[in-house]
Amino acid sequence: MKPYTHEPFTNFEDEKNKQAFQEALAYVQSQLGKDYPVVIGGEAVTTEEKIISINPANKEEIIGRVSMADQKLAEQAMNAALTTFETWKTWRPEHRANILFKAAAIMRRRKHEFSAYLVKEAGKPWKEADADTAEAIDFIEYYGRQMLRLKKGSPVQSRDGEFNQYNYIPLGVGIIISPFNFPLAIMAGTTIAAIVSGNTVLLKPANSTPVVAAKFVELMEEAGLPKGVLNFVPGSGAQIGDYLVDHPKTRFVSFTGSREVGCRINERAAKVHKGQKWIKRVIAEMGGKDTVVVDNDADLDLAAASIVYSAFGFSGQKCSAGSRAVIHQDVYDTVLEKVVALTRTLTLGNPEDVTNYMGPVIDGKSFKKIMEYIEVGKQEGKLMTGGEGDDSKGYFIQPTIFADLDENARLMQEEIFGPVLGISKARDFDHMMTIANNTDYGLTGALITNNREHIERAREEFHVGNLYFNRVCTGAIVGYQPFGGFNMSGTDSKAGGPEYLLLHMQAKTTSETL
Repeated sequence: MKPYTHEPFTNFEDEKNKQAFQEALAYVQSQLGKDYPVVIGGEAVTTEEKIISINPANKEEIIGRVSMADQKLAEQAMNAALTTFETWKTWRPEHRANILFKAAAIMRRRKHEFSAYLVKEAGKPWKEADADTAEAIDFIEYYGRQMLRLKKGSPVQSRDGEFNQYNYIPLGVGIIISPFNFPLAIMAGTTIAAIVSGNTVLLKPANSTPVVAAKFVELMEEAGLPKGVLNFVPGSGAQIGDYLVDHPKTRFVSFTGSREVGCRINERAAKVHKGQKWIKRVIAEMGGKDTVVVDNDADLDLAAASIVYSAFGFSGQKCSAGSRAVIHQDVYDTVLEKVVALTRTLTLGNPEDVTNYMGPVIDGKSFKKIMEYIEVGKQEGKLMTGGEGDDSKGYFIQPTIFADLDENARLMQEEIFGPVLGISKARDFDHMMTIANNTDYGLTGALITNNREHIERAREEFHVGNLYFNRVCTGAIVGYQPFGGFNMSGTDSKAGGPEYLLLHMQAKTTSETL
């Protein structure tokens, strides 16, 4: 097999690529408003209660109607997954991986189609959508290759007269709860990792982006995944999310989302219920309050670009978003001026137009929360640009910057998940590191500097799972920068890394006396 290289991003400066993407958007437009079923044991189940998925850039436009599972259907899905697990766990790892390679090939051929769904359902601009689909392909391909590496287990020593082996076996049935912000990449990655490891799953996608997940479920069926391995159960967290997390037959929960929900899942999963034989495993990625730190000898144009694109890519709706900047007092005014000027060049509007850098936020609830934080910011700091929102047609919020914030201000401490950037001044490098580490989170961070001593100090002192030097703090590539954070950012699960599949398996030692 040829060496792993990540899926390239599409160059939309090329007219052929631009035309191909516009054709994909037109095709997806023709597919809007369809009904999508719950899928249990390979059987489609249509329910009366539906999630109505709308376009966040155009609230009048319905992307699709997705059937919702209730507790009765969730129980049926659990039983289907339990039954299928007994056969799926016996499949040879390379045969499971082969299905992934087929799935990656199909998605590669239909890349623009999947990206177009992301534009319509998640409000992603072209480049962000393209990167999301590329990452999904990367996850599928990478985890298939990782399974081939792990299939023989790990070497252990044997003494004279004995033969010892150390192998990995699957866990059982997993619940996959995926987020809206990477509704293809993270949803596919977490699902695929569990499946290729030999587990069966119940997938509960984000209620804002269930159609993208439904299209992925269709793709996996086309790739030859046996019925019952992947069961699709969209529904409300209160109705089926808690039920499945609490279920005595649930072996593990893989969750990506907010700190509040992640902590609640962890707490619920810790309780042992009647008929439960194991301690449930929780894999959680829960958010961040990520900092771009600018030193006094940094390239100031690079610093401004790193701050702006970290903060406002996909309207700041990334757990890795650089939602705060900490700038050395010597260069504070200059960098702030450059950041504001660059931010004012960003275009905001319908993401179907390739010229728009930013699209909407995901829904009315997010819009309201972000606008409330903007009001908080007006009390805590100096509004430099933005501050306005318009939800008359879609959920649009201007890229917004608050400067001169106290390092302990709410805007510097709380995850907003929107296009709001807080900026603080630091006295020296010690002060920068203190501020960088002063939140409950520890996901990503960036240091912009030409000082080698400070780079090496930051390697040791800047306590985040993904630390970047002289670049943005977003955009981890599968297999290149395994992704996952410390503290309240989650369980440091390092998605797209060499140990991620092991979280979905357990090790078994066998020792034979010869």
